[in-house]
Amino acid sequence: MKKYIVTGAGQGIGFELVKQLLGQGHFVIWNEIDSVVFEQASKELNKHGLRQFIGIHADAAADIFRIELLKVLDSSPGELAGVVCNAGITTFGDFWSYSKESMDQILHVNISGTFFLIQLVARYLKEHQLPGSIVVMSSVTGHQAHPDLAAYGMTKAALNQLVQNLVIDLSPFQIRINAISPGATITERTLQNKEYQSDWAEITPLGKAADVSDIAASTLFFLSDQAKHITGQTLVVDGGWTSVSPAPRH
Repeated sequence: MKKYIVTGAGQGIGFELVKQLLGQGHFVIWNEIDSVVFEQASKELNKHGLRQFIGIHADAAADIFRIELLKVLDSSPGELAGVVCNAGITTFGDFWSYSKESMDQILHVNISGTFFLIQLVARYLKEHQLPGSIVVMSSVTGHQAHPDLAAYGMTKAALNQLVQNLVIDLSPFQIRINAISPGATITERTLQNKEYQSDWAEITPLGKAADVSDIAASTLFFLSDQAKHITGQTLVVDGGWTSVSPAPRH
């Protein structure tokens, strides 16, 4: 049995990945920071008979999460085969008034949290002489400018470069690392904006925003043996938006 880690997985893209990995017969370790979302996700998985998992209610960027994760890795069934570094936050704000507090928070979660999770997983795979696949969830805003997302886009561009750079360190141990850059995607969070779907349908060449299964399918490809000779790459999944890049009206 293979074992995978998915962070930020109580809803949206992360939750879809957990469901699909469990459906393929793998064991999954996942986390969620929001206690209500964590409980709802756990109940939903159990309701559908998907029980080969351990959920960790914690901040994926916190030291205590990584300590607990190591314990779970050693005590759970299966060999570790990969991780999806999906946890991240988005902070909107124009350049002129963006606060230091917001910057500290987004750097802690998106950059530091992701970096040290990758380090933990890579060390574990190396020590146990296991090949593996690491997938980092980036964003089209790491490739193209977007209003009020200078700080967020900066963190995602940094992750794309991290993925490319870590090919040097990880390849000798048969550990692959790639990134997915989703465009507009329909999730519980984005649907809080009533105009989200219509706005992105209007400016996306394929005529609609992605759903979570679109992003999950690309991620599962990178995790799978079908991508066994692919590393250091970033795959944009955006319905063609980065080719034209207009901003949404709302």
